[in-house]
Amino acid sequence: MIRGTGRGGAPRRPGHRLREMTSHRKRAKWAEVYRATYRDVVQYLYRKLGDRERAQELAQEAFARALEHDPENPRAWLFTVAGNLARVEARDTMRRRRHLTLLKGELEAMSVVEDGAAAVERQARREAVRRALEQLGDRDREILLLWSAGLSYAEIAARTGLAVGAIGTTLARARRKLAAAYESVEERNVARG
Repeated sequence: MIRGTGRGGAPRRPGHRLREMTSHRKRAKWAEVYRATYRDVVQYLYRKLGDRERAQELAQEAFARALEHDPENPRAWLFTVAGNLARVEARDTMRRRRHLTLLKGELEAMSVVEDGAAAVERQARREAVRRALEQLGDRDREILLLWSAGLSYAEIAARTGLAVGAIGTTLARARRKLAAAYESVEERNVARG
């Protein structure tokens, strides 16, 4: 093969090597973003949806979309897309629930029965936290979930539209509200006995 030619001896187009290098760098960049962010995105989605398998599927969808768009701030962009996907998923789930009369029976059949008092206690705590989160406003819940997923204040600000300086105060206030809501849920559980 003659130097500077492609397959079949045809001359290579200018910039061919540059595109190859850029493509390689892009793949390496996204491999690193994936390694550094995938678990956090799945955890964030799991906390929003309560379904680990669906959270993993939606995280994959968010990464696939990111590859198409190649955003400047991939981590914040991924969490924004993941949040949007979770919202759509929740809306679709609510729509399906309205149309399925046997949903309660299906959910009971699908639930995994764990043995032991510790498993029951753990599940009760998870449910209490979920109910407490539901009592919070959308912004407070979103900020807590993003922070819990490991986003920085700057990334949370980019995702929510708040100023970076307001994130700490908003996060502290949301934590206090969550603690109060959790105590309220626990008190109701104890009262029910």
